[in-house]
Amino acid sequence: MKITYHGHACIQIHTGDKSLIIDPFLTGNPAAVLKADSIKTDAVLLTHAHGDHIGDAAPIASANNVPVVAIVELATYMSWQGAQTIGMNMGGTVDLGFAKAKMVHAFHSSGIVDEATKQILYAGMPAGFLVFAEGLTILHAGDTSLFSDMKLIGDRHKIDVAFVPIGDHYTMGPEDALQAAEWYNAKLVVPIHHSTFPLIKQDAEQFVSQLEARGLKGKVMAPGDDLHVEG
Repeated sequence: MKITYHGHACIQIHTGDKSLIIDPFLTGNPAAVLKADSIKTDAVLLTHAHGDHIGDAAPIASANNVPVVAIVELATYMSWQGAQTIGMNMGGTVDLGFAKAKMVHAFHSSGIVDEATKQILYAGMPAGFLVFAEGLTILHAGDTSLFSDMKLIGDRHKIDVAFVPIGDHYTMGPEDALQAAEWYNAKLVVPIHHSTFPLIKQDAEQFVSQLEARGLKGKVMAPGDDLHVEG
């Protein structure tokens, strides 16, 4: 399996000749090294409705003629943008054929802000995803604060790689993310959702050092980096 980090909270999981992309935010992302129209994928997964997670979802899905997978309210909104969709809900699992994706809890907010009308559209609960493929389990924690059921997720699933936010302000910061990493108990932890903008600037290398001091393995990925994972 190959996992590509596209910056911010966007990862792409490649298995065989198939792939899925989670939270594509390339247009307007100052750290992105690819443009949205260069992405080839077989499914788009969304953790929640904020613009820095759904920004390129509909264009990528439409260009590749593939579905957007999201919680039902957000899936409905994406269908209004012309995308094929698969609506699901918390605790459910979607079989994509080449991978399965289980929706797990995240604690955050989720809404679409319409600046023109000064309205906010409710878009369902925020979430994370467990992706199962090639006998491996990959966690994208979503945008989240620390919550104790992270330990339950870690106890019930042998997680190979966990992508966790560390940016603070809008999500948990490094201190809480260290506790989350212990509870998820993944073989490898990759910090995400940091340093894209000044408000969420963090020292990812220091975070990885702190992980290692607790007996956990971590890795810093830069936008465009690939991670190869074997079972």
